[in-house]
Amino acid sequence: MKTIGPGVREIRIREQSGAFRVIYLATLSEVVLVLHAFQNKTRATPQMDIELAGNRLRAWKKE
Repeated sequence: MKTIGPGVREIRIREQSGAFRVIYLATLSEVVLVLHAFQNKTRATPQMDIELAGNRLRAWKKE
């Protein structure tokens, strides 16, 4: 997910109860940073969820 930031990836899981996604950053040495997890009803990731994950990544980098 280069639109959010370098190294950010997305996992998509489909099962009978629906489709779920996890947006995360795993390029850190000791941590996997989960930026956002949500249930999705369409194939495309909604822009609102992309922006939320991007905002969380920027806030984490400021710390």
